[in-house]
This record gives sequence, structure tokens and C-alpha cells, in this order.
Amino acid sequence: MYPSEAQLRNMIDTIPALAWCCLPDGANEFTNKRWLDYTGLSRAETLGQGWHRAFHPDEVASVLEKLRAILLSGEPGGAEARIRRFDGEYRWFLIRAEPVRDEHGNVVRWFGTSTDIENLKRAEKELRDLVDYVPQLIVIREPDGRSIYANRATLDYLGRTFEEFLEPDFERTVIHPDDWSKLTSTRDKLTSTREQGSGPVQFELEARMKGKDSLYRWFLYRFNPLRDCDGRVLRWFVTGTEIEALKRAEERAKNENLALREEVDKASMFEEIVGTSSSLQAVLTRVAKVAPTESTILIAGETGTGKELIARAIHKRSLRSSRPFVSVNCAAIPQSLIASELFGHEKGAFTGASQRRLGRFEMAEGGTLFLDEVGELPNETQIALLRVLQERQFERVGGNQPIRADVRVISASNRDLKAAMANGAFRSDLFYRLNVFPIEIPPLRERTDDIPILVEYFIDRYATEAGKKIRYVSKESMELLQSYPWPGNVRELQNVIERSVILCETETFSVDESWLSHDIDQTVPASQPLVQMLATQEKALIETALAETRGQVSGPTGAAAKLSMRPSTLESKIRTLKINKHRFKAPSEDPSESSQSTRGGRPGNSRI
Repeated sequence: MYPSEAQLRNMIDTIPALAWCCLPDGANEFTNKRWLDYTGLSRAETLGQGWHRAFHPDEVASVLEKLRAILLSGEPGGAEARIRRFDGEYRWFLIRAEPVRDEHGNVVRWFGTSTDIENLKRAEKELRDLVDYVPQLIVIREPDGRSIYANRATLDYLGRTFEEFLEPDFERTVIHPDDWSKLTSTRDKLTSTREQGSGPVQFELEARMKGKDSLYRWFLYRFNPLRDCDGRVLRWFVTGTEIEALKRAEERAKNENLALREEVDKASMFEEIVGTSSSLQAVLTRVAKVAPTESTILIAGETGTGKELIARAIHKRSLRSSRPFVSVNCAAIPQSLIASELFGHEKGAFTGASQRRLGRFEMAEGGTLFLDEVGELPNETQIALLRVLQERQFERVGGNQPIRADVRVISASNRDLKAAMANGAFRSDLFYRLNVFPIEIPPLRERTDDIPILVEYFIDRYATEAGKKIRYVSKESMELLQSYPWPGNVRELQNVIERSVILCETETFSVDESWLSHDIDQTVPASQPLVQMLATQEKALIETALAETRGQVSGPTGAAAKLSMRPSTLESKIRTLKINKHRFKAPSEDPSESSQSTRGGRPGNSRI
């Protein structure tokens, strides 16, 4: 038994939903009592197109557009819109429409319901607000990888609108070109996973993305799928976490390791600062004072005096001691490549630049950069170096992005940079930037007191390496080494000692005099007349003191006390100036004692 029309109407009026019926053209034909009670409208007011007045003005146009699309399709459909309650409050409803067809399949009516989803929309808004305020980039993608949503953090970082974000080629404009292939490869994985319908699969990707400040930063992207009961991917939820600081730390560690490997492979002049002479101690005092500061330092000195060693000592005593020390010999690099070596270059910057290369400034980030032979820099590189010192930033060769530089610069030169400034080979503004704190290293000929200590140090070092035991140094060899002016300074002394140790067959170390007999006069500085005059005056003073003390060097009444110097220093000067101290002694004194070593070694030898 079929219900009567009155019974059907009563059923429709009492179902817990707002129900309605309209004609194929969309004109309203019927609304149930719940719909009328909720809106406060009369049945007559809702007929035809009168139902419009119950909808929020902002949603009428979109509802009409969706309704037309549903009517044209002839298929079930729906929309979300706000409907005004009788008391004037608008609430969200889900509107669903189903077609009724005749025996020929033609649509003769549309039946629909409007279900209150206000609480659901509020929960959705709260969730959206929560996602928007999460300090992380969040994106939702379709199963094929196409983006359909981005939270506020993402849009704020990009400086774009949601509509711009949804544009098909938008991602290509913000992802770094070098990382684009990784993103497309990940998209292929997403599509493959969707088609397989397998269990949960997650992906991770590191890539650089450009922000609204036009700077690229590293992000870690994690792709997590949402699947249906059959394992098919419904959505991909993607989070982006900035890892720029982590990548920089990794890069710094890599650079420090690279710098460390370079330094380990490169033989240093010597491992420690060896010597007790007053001139060397004066240098070390200046090192101790300037090391804790951030001042730039210019180290001057002849070749082989240990300029890099002093630079390392400054670095080790500085606040940057835990960061890398990177050394560059500017004279050893072709002038056409020095800029690339210091500042790095971008891929394709010049022929042969097949990939990006970091320069020494980036490798020394946070630490110290030592520029040896800085006077050999070409003019254009001098300008770039001046900019780094003034503005603390530089650009890679072939690049246009400024890079901050937190590097302390220590430079060195054996050239006369003031003379180079005078003839235009070196910029005066750069000189004064580098020469904030000058350090002058004395040549070895002015440190004769240190020669015995250096000789013993190098003998011990090379004898250990050669597996030999050398206990003595012949007196003649020591005098020869102290009287030689050492044009190559400590480096030359080191080479002579190493060669002698290799050839030594006994426990007594000796040096072949022929190795030091080359044209010594050419190694003496141009100011030789003044040097000779000072040496003559010094010799006269020493001889006078020896005459007054009858050849006695040490002791409270000896010549060293009269001249206010250490006995060992006076002995060294006596040998250097070739003074025969024995001729000042009384005739009764036995001069043969001079043939015995005062250090307990064999006659005529010094003990190691």
C-alpha cells in the first residue's frame, strides 16, 4: 500500500534535514516545513527564484554557478554555502541535489537536502588556522604531485598569493635550477606510488627554494601519503623545514676538513717557534698582544724567516682558534686564476668551470686567511680584496649574489710594499687596510744566539726520521753555522741540517763548508756600509771590555757583565766578529781550555 500525498508531505516535513524540490530549470517548487521554519520564510516567498534571499549575499553567485553546472550535467552534485536562520545568523550548509528521471531518462525534478555543517566548518577553520600558524612550510598535493594547498608560512616565505602559488609553472620559478631535476624525479616517484597502490611510502628531498628576498635557502621536504582503504593515495602532505644553518655548518665542516687535509699534506717550514734571542722575543710579545684582537696584520720579513709560522701562532692564540686556518701563496697562483682561488667561481663562469667552486674566503669562514706574498696580487684582485676588508662581503667569479665574509686576514710579504706603492704596483688604500698592525720578523743573521738551538732542534728532528743517533756537533761546524749570514734564513739552515744528517755516518754532526761557500757577499743587504760600520764599533767595544777583564767573559767581573748582555750572547758575537779573546788573557793563563766543550762533550765538540 502506497502512502498518500499527505503522508509523503508529512514525512518530508519531519525528516531531520532541510529538504526541497525544484524543476529542471532550477525554479523552486517545494520546500519542507523544516526549511521554512529555519529560514523564517513563507512557502510563497521561496517559490521560483525566491530561495535566493535565504543565502548569504557573498555565496549566491557561486551557488547559482554550481547549480547551473549540475543542471547541465544531469548528474548528482553539491555545494557549500551559508544560509540565513530566522534570527539573522548565517550557518554553513552542505547542499546536495539528486535528479529524478522519467521512463525515457529525462530529468523531470531535482530533489535536494541542505545539511547543517557549521560545526564541521568551524573545526575545519580552526584546523586551517592551526596549520597556518605552524612555523613550518606545509603543502598539500594531488596524487599526481600537483599542489592544491599551501599554508600561510609557505605563502609568507614566498611572498606570493595563493592564486599565484597554484599556477602550473610556479614551482619552477622558486626552486633552484640545480635542484629542479631532484624535484621532478620525486614527482615521478609520487605518480609511481599512486599507481602501485602499495602501503605507506615516505619520501625526503633536500632542495633550495627562493624566498621573497630573492635568496635561496635549503629546505628538507618530507612527503607523507594519505591513502584510502584500498591503499590508493588520496593526498600527499608535504612539510618543508629550513635547514640552511645545518647545511652551512656541514659546508663549513667540509671546508675545514679540506683545509686540514691541505695543511697536513703541505710540509710546514717547522713545527714550533724555536729561539730565545731578544729580537725573536720582541716579535712574540707583539704576537701575544695582537692575537686576541680582530685587527688585520701585515707580516714583513725576508724569505724563509717563518712568516706563516708567526701567522699560525696568531691564529692559535686568537678567539678563532677553533675555526680553520687557510693559507694562500699569492705568488704561486697564476694571476688569471687568483680571483677564482680567493673568492670561488660559479658554474660556467669561464672555460673549464664545470661546477661551482668555493674560494679560500669561504673555506676560512669564521677563521683566519693567511695571504702570503700579498704584494704579488694583480690590481683588480687588490680592489676585490679591499672590498672584503671594508664591507665584509664579496661575490664569486661569475656570480651576482653578495656573500658575507667573517674572516680575519693576515698578510705577509718579503717585498718593499711602500716602494711598490710609489711605482703604482700596489694600492695605498689596500696597504693601509692590511698594515693595521705590522710585525717585522728579523732575519737569521740578526738572531745568531738562536742558531745553536735551531741546529740542535733540526738535528734531533731529522736524525729521528732517519733512525740515526747523533750526540755531538763539531765545534768547527757550529762556528761555521754561526758565522754564515744565511741569505735563505731558517729555511736554508733547515735544508743544510737535513742534508748533513742524511750524510752523517757517526755520532758527531758536521757540515761541509763548501755548501756555504757560495757568493755570500751578494746576500748581504744593500746597506752594507752601515752594517760594516756598526760591526766595527761593536767589535771595538767588545775588545775594550775583554782587555779590561783580561779575556774573562762570564762572571760578575766579566766582559758580559760590563756590556750588560748574557755570556752566551757575547760568546756568539765574539765568534761572529772573529775576535781572539785569548790574546787579552794574562800570559800565565792556559788558553788550551778553549778547546774543551763547556757542555761536557768531546774535546772540540758540542754535546747534543
